[in-house]
Amino acid sequence: MSDGKLTALGVKRLTKPGHHGDGGGLYFRIADGRRSWMFRYKTNGVQHWLGLGPDGDFSLAEAREAARECRRQLKAGIDPLEARKAAKAAALELIGQTFEAVADKYIEAHKAGWRNEKHGDQWKATLKAYAYPVIGKKPVAAVTVADVLEILEPIWREKSETASRLRGRVENVLDYAKTRGWRAGENPARWKGHLDHLLPARAKIAKVQHHAALPWADLPAVMGKLAAATATSSLCLRFTVLTAARSGEARGARWNEIDMAGKIWTIPGARMKAGQPHRVPLSDAALAVLTATEPLRKAPDGLVFPGGKTNHPLSDVAVSKALAGVAAGVTVHGMRSTFRDWAAESTAYPREVAEGALAHTNRDKVEAAYRRSDLFDQRARMMAQWAAFCTGPAGATGATPIRKRA
Repeated sequence: MSDGKLTALGVKRLTKPGHHGDGGGLYFRIADGRRSWMFRYKTNGVQHWLGLGPDGDFSLAEAREAARECRRQLKAGIDPLEARKAAKAAALELIGQTFEAVADKYIEAHKAGWRNEKHGDQWKATLKAYAYPVIGKKPVAAVTVADVLEILEPIWREKSETASRLRGRVENVLDYAKTRGWRAGENPARWKGHLDHLLPARAKIAKVQHHAALPWADLPAVMGKLAAATATSSLCLRFTVLTAARSGEARGARWNEIDMAGKIWTIPGARMKAGQPHRVPLSDAALAVLTATEPLRKAPDGLVFPGGKTNHPLSDVAVSKALAGVAAGVTVHGMRSTFRDWAAESTAYPREVAEGALAHTNRDKVEAAYRRSDLFDQRARMMAQWAAFCTGPAGATGATPIRKRA
């Protein structure tokens, strides 16, 4: 072993086995026919040798820079050997972080904050259909703008809403990966200041698609047909129409949310689109529907309209089929539009009362801040009139009790 500054030419000429010092902990090692660079240091009184690489891969200048970095680490209280082990472990971890694997981690981390399991299923289905075939097995750190465009461009014009949601989901997954240290740099799926220069704005290409609604004048006849049916799906549909609720809100209704005596259905915020509790006044016709479901009230899950499995409400497909049987070409959600049209064209109630019945969020933040009341009394009177219209001459005021399951 010798100490003193080495030279590039001197290193090439060295043949004597041993450690040849350059200073600052850097040594050139010749042993068993191998020529390599080493860094020697002590921690807690223990001497360590750290291999920096063979001389065929590292010049003297590069070896000196590597030794200099080791000294910086030691000065900062970092053991160079432990730092290398950690870097190798991180590299191995990164290899397994494919886009699909990271997307699964993102969904698992966030699903508790989503309103229902269906949202998570939609995430998975959208990514599986469009993103995974392109980048599913690709390391998340290697996803590029070209990859994102390959995913989006085929559907950007024909399926603009799906494409927009997909872009946002890819962006969220990549942001999550960056936060976890699995990728660096700008997000290739971000819209503002990036993809907005490469793709046309959704507003310019998307066609507004309204839910098919039934003309309000035709509703009593449809409700009349439903009144004679005893299926749970028909009763749920009637309740949905009479309360102007969203399908998911009505199908997920539980008995502990309903005050029959007070004629109030209180939907918890966790089940509302806006995340806020919503009080629904119950008309006599709506109460009649609830009374007709009494044989099912002892169900352990407490659902008013239970599905085929415990703790699973009636499916949206079942309710849609019930509507298709009496009014082809319209949607369950479109019945809310039917109610809104009736309120606007057939009553003198202020707009905010009808909007409150639909649990629409007031987009005017100032107005919303000053409005403390949910206008419940006015909504109760309006819903009573709505029920009277729905069960009018072509309808029925009662409901045939459902048969108890065997």
